[in-house]
Amino acid sequence: MLRYGRRAVRIWAVAVLLLVRLWRNGQRWSYIGRGGFTPERQARRQRRLARWLTAEFLVLGSAFIKLGQILSARPDVLPAEVVEELARLQDQVPPVSFAIIQDLLERELGDRCAEIIDLETEPLGSASLAQVHRASLRSGRQVVLKVQRPGLEALFRHDLEVLQQVAAAVQRHPRWGRGRDWLGIAQECRRVLLRELDFRLEAEHAARFRQQFLDDPGIRIPAVVWELSSRRVLCLDYVPGIKISERAALLEAGIDPAAIAEKGAASYLQQLVRFGFFHADPHPGNLAVAADGALIYYDFGMMGQISARLRSRLGRMVTAAAARDAGGLVDELQQAGVIAAGIDPGPVRRLVRVMLTEALTPPFSADVLSKLSGDLYDLVYGQPFRLPAELIFVMRALSTFEGVGRSLDPGFSLVAIAKPYLLPLMSQSGGGDLFNELQRQAADLGTRALGIPRRLEESLARIEQGDLQVQIRAGETDRLLRRLALSQQLAGQSVLLGALAVAAALLAASARPALTAVPLLAAVPVSISWLKLQTRLRRDARLERIQGSP
Repeated sequence: MLRYGRRAVRIWAVAVLLLVRLWRNGQRWSYIGRGGFTPERQARRQRRLARWLTAEFLVLGSAFIKLGQILSARPDVLPAEVVEELARLQDQVPPVSFAIIQDLLERELGDRCAEIIDLETEPLGSASLAQVHRASLRSGRQVVLKVQRPGLEALFRHDLEVLQQVAAAVQRHPRWGRGRDWLGIAQECRRVLLRELDFRLEAEHAARFRQQFLDDPGIRIPAVVWELSSRRVLCLDYVPGIKISERAALLEAGIDPAAIAEKGAASYLQQLVRFGFFHADPHPGNLAVAADGALIYYDFGMMGQISARLRSRLGRMVTAAAARDAGGLVDELQQAGVIAAGIDPGPVRRLVRVMLTEALTPPFSADVLSKLSGDLYDLVYGQPFRLPAELIFVMRALSTFEGVGRSLDPGFSLVAIAKPYLLPLMSQSGGGDLFNELQRQAADLGTRALGIPRRLEESLARIEQGDLQVQIRAGETDRLLRRLALSQQLAGQSVLLGALAVAAALLAASARPALTAVPLLAAVPVSISWLKLQTRLRRDARLERIQGSP
């Protein structure tokens, strides 16, 4: 109990320090010296924060390493620099003793352990959640056994309970809780992490994923040995290969890295477009290449699924993107729940227009997905938008795989390869949806036409009575006037602060220095108001930078 109490205090300390540092990094006045605030200095601070948070998660162990991997898919929660660092979080930890592994196998499998012979004492890999040992079965079948570390479930539940308390406290904060559902994020993390502790679910994922590529000899997924799998043990066929990031070893084996990158991209696009069930964590540790050039997938604990509804909507998004219809694409994003209600879609429309121009105009930029992900991360983190978990994991997976592809082939472009795989998605949403859309527009046009005479009569009557009012709203002018008013208030308060400082200095040098406290006390509320105005001006400036994108 004492151990859990100390751990709870440590978790709270990390959470509070993270929030304080995030707040400080966003305050321009905190950048002292060397030219004051600049975006580069802010980015350096965020990277230092990201490295600190990654180190803390590694120290806190299993649940927080997995939490970091989940948060790396949530650009609406943390800044882009932190998200990028968490995406590299690798959970390589020292293995537990072989005796503990043997004891756990006997408790989980019982008499079925007799089928396992030649269990290697040295693990093939050791992570925070489990470690993997190679073995042979009596039938001669070569397998690997993924064995969960003991005592994890109790630790996970305790840590997740503390995280729920932290989320509830942040949600109640008037500023930090606005625009984000921290309790929902905590519940999502709880659901995902507890599911990862049940290896029976991972076995089902592996079997389903393998079924998708049974007819493709270029993709290899290990088969599940069901009779030797349980809640804490997963038995899979042993499928050896060269790690996909080892380019020199691939060349030495006579395998073309560029062909592997294209094969992987094709398989990934199939997962997204054809099957709707995809590997959500395609980092180099989970990908390998067989001796015959087949691509091997490992580790099926983190999988993503695109619902039929979202796939249909993605088809309409692709159609709008192909037509470079930024307005139509933004409308689809709004209907998909990406943009929260009441948010001005103007900045998003401008960003989408840039994205369409850059992503769909040859020559394709090799790092277009990474650049667009960065823009999207900045926009989402800076505004109270909502990204469905399905789309977040898709973006994260594609961005991760594009990095893998570029390590194999510097000229690799996922966008260039994607076109033939996106055409079926367009056609799926094109036929019936096009007919339905035409019907809807015809009905809408008919309704509007029937209502025109009545509306004209009402408008003429209002003009005759002098009741017709014309209201013009100029968004750019409103923003400029608001900034001008804020600047005037800021200038006035700056002058007042200067005057109070001069008065304090004069009183301090007078015969009654105790009166210095009067101007200093008067300066406190003025200083607070001055800082608030600075914050509002900074927020408006950031919004204008987004809207000013070409």
